[in-house]
Amino acid sequence: MTKQNMIDTAPDEVFAAYRQVNLIDAKRVPANAALDVTAPATGLVLGQAAASDADETAAAVASAKTAQIAWAQVPARERGKRVAAAARAVAENAELIAQVLARETGKAIRTECRGEVAVAADIIEFYGGLGSELKGQTVPYNPRMLTMTTREPLGVVAAIVPWNVPLVLFALKIGPALVAGNSVVLKSSEEAPFATFLMAEIMMAHLPAGVLNVVNGTGAVCGNALTGHPDIAKITFTGSEAVGEAIYKVGASRIIPVSLELGGKSPMIVCEDADLDKAVAGAISGMRFTRQGQSCTAASRIYVHDSLMDAFMERLGAQLDKLVIGDPLDEATDVGTIINARQIATINGYVARAEATEGATVTRYGQLPKDAALSPDLFVQPTILSGLPDDHPCVMEEIFGPVAVVQRWSDYDQVIELANSTHYGLAASVWTRSLHVALDSTSRLNAGYVQVNQNLTIQPNVSYGGFGRSGLGKEASLEAMLEHFTRSKTIVMNFD
Repeated sequence: MTKQNMIDTAPDEVFAAYRQVNLIDAKRVPANAALDVTAPATGLVLGQAAASDADETAAAVASAKTAQIAWAQVPARERGKRVAAAARAVAENAELIAQVLARETGKAIRTECRGEVAVAADIIEFYGGLGSELKGQTVPYNPRMLTMTTREPLGVVAAIVPWNVPLVLFALKIGPALVAGNSVVLKSSEEAPFATFLMAEIMMAHLPAGVLNVVNGTGAVCGNALTGHPDIAKITFTGSEAVGEAIYKVGASRIIPVSLELGGKSPMIVCEDADLDKAVAGAISGMRFTRQGQSCTAASRIYVHDSLMDAFMERLGAQLDKLVIGDPLDEATDVGTIINARQIATINGYVARAEATEGATVTRYGQLPKDAALSPDLFVQPTILSGLPDDHPCVMEEIFGPVAVVQRWSDYDQVIELANSTHYGLAASVWTRSLHVALDSTSRLNAGYVQVNQNLTIQPNVSYGGFGRSGLGKEASLEAMLEHFTRSKTIVMNFD
Protein backbone atom coordinates (compact mmCIF):
# COMPACT_ATOMS: atom_id res chain seq x y z
CA MET A 1 0.00 0.00 0.00
CA THR A 2 1.47 3.31 -1.07
CA LYS A 3 0.12 6.76 -0.31
CA GLN A 4 -0.22 7.48 -4.04
CA ASN A 5 -2.44 4.45 -4.70
CA MET A 6 -4.86 3.62 -1.90
CA ILE A 7 -8.31 3.65 -3.50
CA ASP A 8 -8.50 -0.14 -3.97
CA THR A 9 -6.88 -0.93 -0.63
CA ALA A 10 -8.80 -3.02 1.91
CA PRO A 11 -9.18 -1.78 5.51
CA ASP A 12 -7.21 -4.75 6.83
CA GLU A 13 -4.27 -3.64 4.68
CA VAL A 14 -4.45 -0.23 6.31
CA PHE A 15 -4.30 -1.73 9.80
CA ALA A 16 -1.30 -3.82 8.74
CA ALA A 17 0.47 -0.90 7.06
CA TYR A 18 0.38 1.22 10.21
CA ARG A 19 1.32 -1.55 12.58
CA GLN A 20 3.53 -0.02 15.30
CA VAL A 21 4.76 2.92 13.19
CA ASN A 22 4.72 6.70 13.28
CA LEU A 23 4.71 8.98 10.24
CA ILE A 24 7.86 11.05 10.49
CA ASP A 25 9.47 12.96 7.62
CA ALA A 26 6.92 11.33 5.24
CA LYS A 27 8.10 7.84 6.20
CA ARG A 28 6.65 5.00 8.26
CA VAL A 29 9.08 4.83 11.16
CA PRO A 30 8.85 1.80 13.48
CA ALA A 31 8.21 2.43 17.18
CA ASN A 32 9.61 0.33 19.99
CA ALA A 33 6.25 -0.53 21.57
CA ALA A 34 2.65 -1.04 20.50
CA LEU A 35 -0.94 -0.54 21.66
CA ASP A 36 -3.83 -2.79 20.62
CA VAL A 37 -6.65 -1.03 18.78
CA THR A 38 -9.99 -2.78 19.22
CA ALA A 39 -13.16 -2.59 17.13
CA PRO A 40 -15.87 -1.46 19.60
CA ALA A 41 -18.63 -3.25 17.70
CA THR A 42 -17.04 -6.70 17.86
CA GLY A 43 -14.38 -6.55 20.56
CA LEU A 44 -11.81 -7.88 18.07
CA VAL A 45 -8.33 -6.40 17.79
CA LEU A 46 -7.96 -4.49 14.52
CA GLY A 47 -4.22 -3.94 14.77
CA GLN A 48 -1.36 -2.55 16.78
CA ALA A 49 -0.59 1.16 16.74
CA ALA A 50 2.60 2.79 17.94
CA ALA A 51 3.04 3.46 21.65
CA SER A 52 5.52 6.27 21.18
CA ASP A 53 7.98 7.23 23.89
CA ALA A 54 9.55 10.65 24.47
CA ASP A 55 12.48 10.04 22.09
CA GLU A 56 10.22 8.88 19.25
CA THR A 57 7.98 11.89 19.78
CA ALA A 58 11.02 14.18 19.80
CA ALA A 59 12.11 12.75 16.44
CA ALA A 60 8.83 13.92 14.93
CA VAL A 61 9.31 17.39 16.41
CA ALA A 62 12.85 17.57 15.02
CA SER A 63 11.59 16.67 11.54
CA ALA A 64 8.88 19.30 11.78
CA LYS A 65 11.30 21.97 12.99
CA THR A 66 13.64 21.41 10.05
CA ALA A 67 10.84 21.32 7.48
CA GLN A 68 9.09 24.42 8.82
CA ILE A 69 11.98 26.75 7.93
CA ALA A 70 11.66 26.06 4.21
CA TRP A 71 7.86 25.74 4.30
CA ALA A 72 7.50 29.24 5.76
CA GLN A 73 9.39 30.61 2.74
CA VAL A 74 6.95 29.09 0.25
CA PRO A 75 4.53 31.81 -0.97
CA ALA A 76 1.29 31.59 0.99
CA ARG A 77 -0.89 31.00 -2.07
CA GLU A 78 1.36 28.16 -3.14
CA ARG A 79 1.11 26.61 0.32
CA GLY A 80 -2.64 26.91 0.01
CA LYS A 81 -2.69 25.22 -3.37
CA ARG A 82 -0.70 22.29 -2.06
CA VAL A 83 -2.94 21.91 0.97
CA ALA A 84 -6.03 22.09 -1.27
CA ALA A 85 -4.57 19.39 -3.53
CA ALA A 86 -4.03 17.24 -0.46
CA ALA A 87 -7.69 17.75 0.49
CA ARG A 88 -8.84 16.62 -2.93
CA ALA A 89 -6.72 13.48 -2.57
CA VAL A 90 -8.49 12.76 0.71
CA ALA A 91 -11.86 13.13 -1.03
CA GLU A 92 -10.76 10.68 -3.75
CA ASN A 93 -10.02 8.07 -1.05
CA ALA A 94 -13.09 8.90 1.05
CA GLU A 95 -14.70 5.46 1.08
CA LEU A 96 -11.59 3.67 2.30
CA ILE A 97 -11.04 6.23 5.03
CA ALA A 98 -14.69 5.93 6.10
CA GLN A 99 -14.47 2.14 6.23
CA VAL A 100 -11.42 2.34 8.50
CA LEU A 101 -13.05 5.01 10.66
CA ALA A 102 -16.24 2.96 11.14
CA ARG A 103 -14.29 -0.07 12.28
CA GLU A 104 -12.12 1.69 14.85
CA THR A 105 -14.69 4.14 16.29
CA GLY A 106 -17.86 2.04 16.10
CA LYS A 107 -19.71 4.89 14.40
CA ALA A 108 -22.20 4.00 11.68
CA ILE A 109 -20.68 4.35 8.25
CA ARG A 110 -23.84 5.69 6.58
CA THR A 111 -24.96 8.24 9.15
CA GLU A 112 -21.57 9.34 10.48
CA CYS A 113 -18.32 8.17 8.92
CA ARG A 114 -18.81 9.09 5.27
CA GLY A 115 -20.05 12.50 6.30
CA GLU A 116 -17.09 13.04 8.60
CA VAL A 117 -14.57 12.33 5.85
CA ALA A 118 -16.40 14.66 3.46
CA VAL A 119 -16.49 17.49 6.00
CA ALA A 120 -12.82 16.98 6.88
CA ALA A 121 -11.77 17.21 3.22
CA ASP A 122 -13.99 20.27 2.76
CA ILE A 123 -12.43 22.03 5.77
CA ILE A 124 -8.90 21.42 4.52
CA GLU A 125 -9.77 22.63 1.02
CA PHE A 126 -11.47 25.70 2.52
CA TYR A 127 -8.26 26.62 4.32
CA GLY A 128 -6.28 25.93 1.15
CA GLY A 129 -8.10 28.85 -0.45
CA LEU A 130 -7.20 31.30 2.33
CA GLY A 131 -3.50 31.68 1.63
CA SER A 132 -4.06 35.13 0.13
CA GLU A 133 -5.65 36.32 3.38
CA LEU A 134 -2.43 36.06 5.40
CA LYS A 135 -1.90 39.79 5.22
CA GLY A 136 -1.21 42.59 7.62
CA GLN A 137 -2.10 46.28 7.57
CA THR A 138 -0.51 49.63 6.93
CA VAL A 139 -0.76 51.97 9.89
CA PRO A 140 -1.15 55.79 9.60
CA TYR A 141 1.45 56.50 12.27
CA ASN A 142 3.56 59.12 10.49
CA PRO A 143 3.29 60.16 6.82
CA ARG A 144 7.11 60.23 6.55
CA MET A 145 7.44 56.66 7.79
CA LEU A 146 6.21 53.32 6.47
CA THR A 147 4.45 51.58 9.34
CA MET A 148 2.88 48.19 8.80
CA THR A 149 2.06 44.86 10.37
CA THR A 150 2.77 41.44 8.90
CA ARG A 151 1.57 37.93 9.73
CA GLU A 152 4.19 35.27 10.41
CA PRO A 153 3.91 31.56 11.23
CA LEU A 154 4.56 30.48 14.80
CA GLY A 155 6.77 27.46 14.10
CA VAL A 156 6.02 23.86 15.10
CA VAL A 157 2.42 23.22 16.17
CA ALA A 158 1.50 20.35 18.49
CA ALA A 159 -2.02 19.13 17.68
CA ILE A 160 -3.92 16.54 19.72
CA VAL A 161 -7.24 15.05 18.62
CA PRO A 162 -9.76 12.78 20.41
CA TRP A 163 -11.58 9.69 19.17
CA ASN A 164 -15.13 10.96 18.67
CA VAL A 165 -14.62 12.94 15.41
CA PRO A 166 -10.88 12.56 14.83
CA LEU A 167 -10.81 13.50 11.15
CA VAL A 168 -12.83 16.71 11.37
CA LEU A 169 -10.73 17.83 14.32
CA PHE A 170 -7.56 16.82 12.46
CA ALA A 171 -8.69 19.06 9.59
CA LEU A 172 -9.56 21.99 11.86
CA LYS A 173 -6.04 21.95 13.26
CA ILE A 174 -3.72 21.07 10.42
CA GLY A 175 -5.55 23.07 7.71
CA PRO A 176 -4.98 26.56 9.14
CA ALA A 177 -1.63 25.64 10.68
CA LEU A 178 -0.12 24.46 7.39
CA VAL A 179 -1.50 27.24 5.20
CA ALA A 180 -0.18 29.80 7.69
CA GLY A 181 3.34 28.38 7.22
CA ASN A 182 3.68 26.25 10.33
CA SER A 183 4.63 22.60 10.48
CA VAL A 184 2.59 20.16 12.57
CA VAL A 185 3.16 17.17 14.80
CA LEU A 186 -0.21 15.58 15.41
CA LYS A 187 -0.90 13.04 18.12
CA SER A 188 -3.72 10.75 17.06
CA SER A 189 -6.16 9.20 19.49
CA GLU A 190 -4.83 5.88 20.76
CA GLU A 191 -8.43 4.60 20.71
CA ALA A 192 -8.86 5.29 16.98
CA PRO A 193 -5.60 6.19 15.20
CA PHE A 194 -5.71 4.41 11.86
CA ALA A 195 -8.04 6.64 9.84
CA THR A 196 -6.00 9.64 10.99
CA PHE A 197 -2.76 8.00 9.85
CA LEU A 198 -4.34 7.06 6.53
CA MET A 199 -5.66 10.56 5.88
CA ALA A 200 -2.34 12.13 6.87
CA GLU A 201 -0.28 9.88 4.64
CA ILE A 202 -2.55 10.58 1.68
CA MET A 203 -1.96 14.28 2.26
CA MET A 204 1.81 13.84 2.58
CA ALA A 205 2.09 13.04 -1.12
CA HIS A 206 1.28 16.71 -1.77
CA LEU A 207 3.38 18.27 1.00
CA PRO A 208 7.12 18.61 1.67
CA ALA A 209 8.50 15.87 3.89
CA GLY A 210 8.34 16.76 7.57
CA VAL A 211 5.74 19.50 7.28
CA LEU A 212 3.14 17.08 8.67
CA ASN A 213 4.11 14.30 11.10
CA VAL A 214 1.81 11.96 13.04
CA VAL A 215 2.64 10.07 16.22
CA ASN A 216 0.55 7.78 18.37
CA GLY A 217 0.73 6.85 22.01
CA THR A 218 -0.77 7.48 25.40
CA GLY A 219 -1.44 10.96 26.65
CA ALA A 220 0.69 10.34 29.72
CA VAL A 221 3.79 9.53 27.67
CA CYS A 222 3.47 10.65 24.05
CA GLY A 223 1.10 13.55 24.71
CA ASN A 224 3.15 14.96 27.57
CA ALA A 225 6.39 14.59 25.60
CA LEU A 226 4.86 16.46 22.68
CA THR A 227 3.29 19.36 24.55
CA GLY A 228 6.30 19.77 26.81
CA HIS A 229 8.89 19.74 24.03
CA PRO A 230 10.90 23.00 23.97
CA ASP A 231 10.62 23.36 20.19
CA ILE A 232 6.81 23.41 20.21
CA ALA A 233 5.57 26.94 19.53
CA LYS A 234 1.81 26.34 19.78
CA ILE A 235 -0.53 23.70 21.21
CA THR A 236 -4.03 23.00 19.93
CA PHE A 237 -6.03 20.39 21.81
CA THR A 238 -9.53 18.94 21.71
CA GLY A 239 -10.59 16.66 24.54
CA SER A 240 -11.52 16.53 28.18
CA GLU A 241 -11.59 19.43 30.64
CA ALA A 242 -9.04 17.83 32.95
CA VAL A 243 -6.47 17.22 30.22
CA GLY A 244 -7.15 20.64 28.70
CA GLU A 245 -6.45 22.30 32.02
CA ALA A 246 -3.17 20.41 32.36
CA ILE A 247 -2.12 21.36 28.83
CA TYR A 248 -2.99 24.99 29.48
CA LYS A 249 -0.62 24.95 32.46
CA VAL A 250 2.14 23.48 30.27
CA GLY A 251 1.65 26.25 27.73
CA ALA A 252 1.60 28.90 30.45
CA SER A 253 4.86 27.61 31.90
CA ARG A 254 6.56 28.27 28.55
CA ILE A 255 4.47 31.34 27.54
CA ILE A 256 3.25 29.78 24.27
CA PRO A 257 -0.26 30.08 22.82
CA VAL A 258 -2.75 27.30 23.51
CA SER A 259 -6.13 26.63 21.86
CA LEU A 260 -8.57 24.39 23.70
CA GLU A 261 -11.88 22.88 22.63
CA LEU A 262 -13.22 21.05 25.66
CA GLY A 263 -16.56 19.85 27.01
CA GLY A 264 -20.12 21.08 26.75
CA LYS A 265 -23.61 20.69 28.15
CA SER A 266 -25.44 22.51 25.40
CA PRO A 267 -28.98 23.77 26.01
CA MET A 268 -31.77 23.58 23.43
CA ILE A 269 -34.73 25.87 24.20
CA VAL A 270 -38.03 25.00 22.51
CA CYS A 271 -40.39 27.98 22.71
CA GLU A 272 -44.18 27.95 22.75
CA ASP A 273 -44.39 29.07 19.10
CA ALA A 274 -41.78 26.61 17.75
CA ASP A 275 -42.41 24.39 14.75
CA LEU A 276 -42.76 21.14 16.69
CA ASP A 277 -41.71 18.75 13.91
CA LYS A 278 -38.59 20.80 13.17
CA ALA A 279 -37.76 20.99 16.86
CA VAL A 280 -38.06 17.23 17.31
CA ALA A 281 -35.84 16.62 14.27
CA GLY A 282 -33.44 19.21 15.65
CA ALA A 283 -33.31 17.46 19.00
CA ILE A 284 -32.35 14.16 17.36
CA SER A 285 -29.70 15.70 15.12
CA GLY A 286 -28.54 18.17 17.77
CA MET A 287 -28.15 15.50 20.43
CA ARG A 288 -26.01 13.61 17.89
CA PHE A 289 -27.84 10.36 18.60
CA THR A 290 -26.36 8.79 15.46
CA ARG A 291 -22.93 9.50 17.00
CA GLN A 292 -24.10 7.82 20.20
CA GLY A 293 -24.19 11.26 21.82
CA GLN A 294 -20.39 11.35 21.78
CA SER A 295 -20.16 15.04 20.92
CA CYS A 296 -19.17 18.09 22.91
CA THR A 297 -21.88 20.14 21.15
CA ALA A 298 -24.63 17.59 21.86
CA ALA A 299 -27.92 19.26 22.78
CA SER A 300 -28.03 17.29 26.00
CA ARG A 301 -30.26 19.72 27.95
CA ILE A 302 -33.57 20.19 26.14
CA TYR A 303 -35.92 22.76 27.67
CA VAL A 304 -39.44 22.46 26.24
CA HIS A 305 -42.23 24.94 26.88
CA ASP A 306 -44.88 23.44 29.13
CA SER A 307 -47.59 23.78 26.47
CA LEU A 308 -45.59 21.59 24.03
CA MET A 309 -44.05 19.10 26.41
CA ASP A 310 -46.43 16.18 25.99
CA ALA A 311 -46.58 16.43 22.20
CA PHE A 312 -42.82 16.92 21.97
CA MET A 313 -42.08 13.83 24.05
CA GLU A 314 -44.54 11.72 22.09
CA ARG A 315 -43.04 12.70 18.73
CA LEU A 316 -39.46 12.49 19.98
CA GLY A 317 -40.01 9.00 21.34
CA ALA A 318 -41.64 7.84 18.10
CA GLN A 319 -38.67 9.05 16.07
CA LEU A 320 -36.06 7.62 18.44
CA ASP A 321 -37.77 4.23 18.31
CA LYS A 322 -37.19 4.18 14.55
CA LEU A 323 -33.41 4.47 14.85
CA VAL A 324 -31.65 1.21 14.00
CA ILE A 325 -28.91 0.28 16.48
CA GLY A 326 -26.42 -2.20 15.11
CA ASP A 327 -23.32 -3.07 13.11
CA PRO A 328 -21.55 0.16 12.09
CA LEU A 329 -20.75 -1.34 8.68
CA ASP A 330 -24.37 -2.22 7.92
CA GLU A 331 -25.96 0.35 5.59
CA ALA A 332 -29.21 0.02 7.54
CA THR A 333 -27.61 1.08 10.84
CA ASP A 334 -28.30 4.54 12.24
CA VAL A 335 -26.57 4.20 15.63
CA GLY A 336 -23.34 2.35 16.33
CA THR A 337 -21.39 1.70 19.52
CA ILE A 338 -19.85 3.56 22.41
CA ILE A 339 -16.06 3.74 22.06
CA ASN A 340 -15.00 1.57 25.04
CA ALA A 341 -15.95 -0.02 28.35
CA ARG A 342 -14.77 2.98 30.39
CA GLN A 343 -17.17 5.27 28.60
CA ILE A 344 -20.02 2.77 28.94
CA ALA A 345 -19.40 2.65 32.68
CA THR A 346 -19.56 6.45 32.86
CA ILE A 347 -22.81 6.61 30.90
CA ASN A 348 -24.44 3.82 32.91
CA GLY A 349 -23.36 5.48 36.13
CA TYR A 350 -25.16 8.71 35.25
CA VAL A 351 -28.32 6.87 34.17
CA ALA A 352 -28.28 4.88 37.41
CA ARG A 353 -28.16 8.13 39.40
CA ALA A 354 -31.17 9.39 37.46
CA GLU A 355 -33.06 6.15 38.12
CA ALA A 356 -32.33 6.53 41.84
CA THR A 357 -33.75 10.08 41.91
CA GLU A 358 -37.28 10.43 43.26
CA GLY A 359 -39.71 11.76 40.65
CA ALA A 360 -37.38 11.16 37.71
CA THR A 361 -38.31 9.21 34.60
CA VAL A 362 -35.81 7.26 32.50
CA THR A 363 -37.01 6.09 29.08
CA ARG A 364 -34.95 4.05 26.60
CA TYR A 365 -35.80 3.87 22.92
CA GLY A 366 -34.99 1.52 20.07
CA GLN A 367 -33.87 -2.10 20.13
CA LEU A 368 -30.42 -3.37 20.99
CA PRO A 369 -28.88 -5.57 18.26
CA LYS A 370 -29.14 -9.31 18.57
CA ASP A 371 -26.36 -10.24 16.12
CA ALA A 372 -24.12 -12.77 17.87
CA ALA A 373 -21.08 -11.39 16.03
CA LEU A 374 -21.45 -8.04 17.80
CA SER A 375 -20.21 -7.21 21.27
CA PRO A 376 -23.38 -6.45 23.27
CA ASP A 377 -21.67 -4.53 26.07
CA LEU A 378 -20.90 -1.37 24.07
CA PHE A 379 -24.33 -0.67 22.58
CA VAL A 380 -26.59 1.81 24.36
CA GLN A 381 -30.16 2.76 23.53
CA PRO A 382 -31.01 6.46 23.10
CA THR A 383 -32.19 7.51 26.54
CA ILE A 384 -34.30 10.45 27.74
CA LEU A 385 -34.25 11.63 31.36
CA SER A 386 -36.98 13.88 32.73
CA GLY A 387 -38.26 15.13 36.08
CA LEU A 388 -34.78 15.79 37.47
CA PRO A 389 -33.84 18.67 39.80
CA ASP A 390 -32.09 21.51 37.97
CA ASP A 391 -28.86 20.90 39.90
CA HIS A 392 -28.78 17.13 39.31
CA PRO A 393 -25.43 15.81 37.97
CA CYS A 394 -27.18 14.52 34.83
CA VAL A 395 -28.35 18.08 34.15
CA MET A 396 -25.11 19.85 35.02
CA GLU A 397 -22.35 17.47 33.86
CA GLU A 398 -21.30 16.16 30.46
CA ILE A 399 -22.30 12.51 30.05
CA PHE A 400 -20.89 12.02 26.53
CA GLY A 401 -23.35 9.33 25.57
CA PRO A 402 -26.82 9.05 23.96
CA VAL A 403 -28.51 10.45 27.06
CA ALA A 404 -30.47 13.72 27.00
CA VAL A 405 -32.30 15.53 29.79
CA VAL A 406 -35.68 17.02 28.84
CA GLN A 407 -37.12 19.64 31.23
CA ARG A 408 -40.34 21.69 31.23
CA TRP A 409 -40.32 25.48 31.38
CA SER A 410 -42.91 28.25 31.44
CA ASP A 411 -40.98 31.41 32.40
CA TYR A 412 -38.74 32.80 29.62
CA ASP A 413 -36.25 34.64 31.84
CA GLN A 414 -35.93 31.60 34.06
CA VAL A 415 -35.17 29.24 31.18
CA ILE A 416 -32.42 31.57 29.93
CA GLU A 417 -30.98 31.52 33.45
CA LEU A 418 -31.16 27.72 33.55
CA ALA A 419 -29.51 27.45 30.13
CA ASN A 420 -26.61 29.52 31.46
CA SER A 421 -26.34 27.64 34.75
CA THR A 422 -23.36 25.38 33.96
CA HIS A 423 -19.68 26.27 33.75
CA TYR A 424 -19.71 25.24 30.08
CA GLY A 425 -20.40 27.63 27.23
CA LEU A 426 -19.88 25.81 23.94
CA ALA A 427 -23.16 25.69 22.02
CA ALA A 428 -26.87 26.45 22.35
CA SER A 429 -29.97 26.61 20.19
CA VAL A 430 -33.36 28.34 20.34
CA TRP A 431 -36.47 27.21 18.48
CA THR A 432 -38.98 29.99 17.81
CA ARG A 433 -40.84 31.82 15.06
CA SER A 434 -40.32 35.16 16.83
CA LEU A 435 -37.52 37.42 15.60
CA HIS A 436 -37.68 39.31 18.89
CA VAL A 437 -37.14 36.13 20.93
CA ALA A 438 -34.40 34.99 18.57
CA LEU A 439 -32.47 38.26 18.88
CA ASP A 440 -32.98 38.54 22.63
CA SER A 441 -32.12 34.95 23.51
CA THR A 442 -29.04 34.70 21.31
CA SER A 443 -27.64 37.84 22.94
CA ARG A 444 -28.24 36.47 26.44
CA LEU A 445 -27.11 32.87 26.04
CA ASN A 446 -23.62 32.22 27.36
CA ALA A 447 -22.30 30.10 24.50
CA GLY A 448 -19.84 30.63 21.69
CA TYR A 449 -21.92 28.91 18.99
CA VAL A 450 -25.63 29.79 19.11
CA GLN A 451 -28.17 28.74 16.46
CA VAL A 452 -31.84 29.46 15.87
CA ASN A 453 -34.13 26.75 14.45
CA GLN A 454 -31.22 24.45 13.60
CA ASN A 455 -28.53 22.36 15.26
CA LEU A 456 -25.79 22.13 12.64
CA THR A 457 -22.42 20.59 13.38
CA ILE A 458 -19.13 22.36 12.59
CA GLN A 459 -19.15 24.01 9.16
CA PRO A 460 -16.24 25.52 7.19
CA ASN A 461 -16.22 29.34 7.34
CA VAL A 462 -18.48 29.41 10.43
CA SER A 463 -16.41 30.41 13.47
CA TYR A 464 -16.65 27.77 16.19
CA GLY A 465 -15.48 27.79 19.80
CA GLY A 466 -16.74 28.06 23.35
CA PHE A 467 -16.71 30.17 26.50
CA GLY A 468 -15.82 29.31 30.09
CA ARG A 469 -14.71 25.73 30.74
CA SER A 470 -15.58 24.83 27.14
CA GLY A 471 -12.26 26.20 26.01
CA LEU A 472 -10.25 28.97 24.40
CA GLY A 473 -10.04 30.08 20.80
CA LYS A 474 -11.96 29.60 17.57
CA GLU A 475 -11.85 27.03 14.79
CA ALA A 476 -13.21 26.55 11.26
CA SER A 477 -12.75 30.17 10.12
CA LEU A 478 -10.30 32.70 8.73
CA GLU A 479 -10.29 34.21 12.22
CA ALA A 480 -8.95 30.93 13.58
CA MET A 481 -6.03 30.86 11.15
CA LEU A 482 -5.02 34.47 11.70
CA GLU A 483 -5.50 34.68 15.45
CA HIS A 484 -4.33 31.23 16.50
CA PHE A 485 -1.71 30.13 13.95
CA THR A 486 0.16 33.35 13.17
CA ARG A 487 1.83 36.12 15.10
CA SER A 488 1.61 39.80 14.21
CA LYS A 489 4.82 41.78 13.72
CA THR A 490 4.90 45.59 13.61
CA ILE A 491 7.47 47.17 11.26
CA VAL A 492 8.33 50.89 11.18
CA MET A 493 10.64 52.21 8.42
CA ASN A 494 12.26 55.65 8.51
CA PHE A 495 14.72 56.73 5.79
CA ASP A 496 14.93 60.44 6.77
